[in-house]
Amino acid sequence: LLSVLRDCIDLRAALLAAGREVPADLGLRIEGMAAMLRLLQHGDGGLALFNGANEGEDLQIGLVLQRAASGKGALQSAPASGFQRLQAGRSLVLLDSGRPPPPGYDAQAHAGTLSLEMSVGRERLIVNCGAQAGPVGGSGTSAGGAGDWAAAQRSTAAHSTVTVADTNSSEVFAGGGFGARRANVTCRRDEDEGSIWLEASHDGYQPIFGITHHRRLYLSANGDDLRGEDRLSREEDGVQKDSAPRDFAVRFHLHPEVQAMAAQDGRSVVLRLPKGGGWRLRSAGAVLTLEPSVYLGQPGQVRRSQQIVLSGSLAEGGTTVKWALQRLESAR
Repeated sequence: LLSVLRDCIDLRAALLAAGREVPADLGLRIEGMAAMLRLLQHGDGGLALFNGANEGEDLQIGLVLQRAASGKGALQSAPASGFQRLQAGRSLVLLDSGRPPPPGYDAQAHAGTLSLEMSVGRERLIVNCGAQAGPVGGSGTSAGGAGDWAAAQRSTAAHSTVTVADTNSSEVFAGGGFGARRANVTCRRDEDEGSIWLEASHDGYQPIFGITHHRRLYLSANGDDLRGEDRLSREEDGVQKDSAPRDFAVRFHLHPEVQAMAAQDGRSVVLRLPKGGGWRLRSAGAVLTLEPSVYLGQPGQVRRSQQIVLSGSLAEGGTTVKWALQRLESAR
């Protein structure tokens, strides 16, 4: 999107320099692309890590948006593209609410359906692992084969969403692209007096496990309270599925500069941002642990990080995990 937008801006500049009329449609396209690019921007000016993207250079992105000269702000909802932006106070949450692209457009797509990222001001808090092109090593991380590494980056477990039975939410081919099993997604958004609610679901696990993932999000008007509910329901749809309990994991990958400390009660984690802001994540309905992760958001870098994992086994009738991420009073 950034590359095409830059090309369109250069085309407009060339036409103006030649004294030629600029088609009205070109201006509308530039305006629309600029608003979409802003939707995918975090507070630090870089891009969200969905579907093979990395942060990019914030100065370059800012320059392109400045040259776009668009009066429109960031889109808050892009249902056709499948992204949602929840912004309140200093908090920003981005959600991948779209289904995987069709064959031919899915070579680098990730199985990160309903994954989220969060930043506070100019600091990233919750992220996806990101992506690097080709084999990547260094920083104590063993990449293995290039194909294995690419598949790992594209896996559901590399995203801040729910994984069932260590299985991707859509069928991922190691050599690129998706198989026949692709998640269908529904999403509904409501707003009232600055507070934002999202209700989304996907059926990627339906064909193999008879399970649908429902994710509900609420962001308070002041941005200090993000609450979530991840529900895994068994919906047979007339097809006999294996009803045995399945392991699940709700993952929150943390930016490498975030410090995390698990509380002694085993139900919460305190998070510290580099500039001193504090947040606490509490959960119910799952076992909370802190585990190693990896961050690939910047080209050529593999950085060690941590992830919060809420795990358990599905009950016969389904499972609901509730969590809340709230700013600490002392950090206000």
